[in-house]
Amino acid sequence: MFYTPKTPRWLKKIYGSCEWDVPVTNVKTIYLTFDDGPHPTITPFVLNELNKYDAKATFFCIGNNVETYPEIYKQVITEGHSVGNHTFDHLNGWRTDTVKYLQNIAAAEKLINSDLFRPPYGRISRSQIKALVDRVPSLRIIMWSVLSGDFDNTISTEKCLDNVLENAGDGSIIVFHDSEKAFKNLQYALPETLKYFSKKGYQFKNL
Repeated sequence: MFYTPKTPRWLKKIYGSCEWDVPVTNVKTIYLTFDDGPHPTITPFVLNELNKYDAKATFFCIGNNVETYPEIYKQVITEGHSVGNHTFDHLNGWRTDTVKYLQNIAAAEKLINSDLFRPPYGRISRSQIKALVDRVPSLRIIMWSVLSGDFDNTISTEKCLDNVLENAGDGSIIVFHDSEKAFKNLQYALPETLKYFSKKGYQFKNL
């Protein structure tokens, strides 16, 4: 499985209309994001860890999971976090025609009230981006500057943490996953990430 923990500049330029990081301010800030939830046990674990540091985050939710676990979805919002659309069925935009892709996103919109969208796998064509923004001009397509790799079961928990600590900084948008596949790495890397950047004076904000 090939991926780069730090998003290369050339990719940001190709998809320049998407948001890859957040402009730096006078307050050191990290933006934690969590894809693929909500999950009945893993999302509450994430929320509990975030609460320890008064950290806010953004959860890009799959519509089907929101429909299945509405109480967990409501908990995310009640605790002051942001939510975003991650399609209804976790579709790969590169393998899905634009009409079907937009229909799937619209199905998720019925459950997820947000102007934030993240394409699953980060795979979306520029024509799909245009079609999305033409339909919803206020839509913000959120990518990332740091990919933790928590979904990669071939790496150690320590390597997952290193992916974050070695590449994140002020204004970084970091991707974790509140999913079963990622939990082995997440349950180690998330608490350590929060501890490390908190000690360095960072705040954790939602998008």
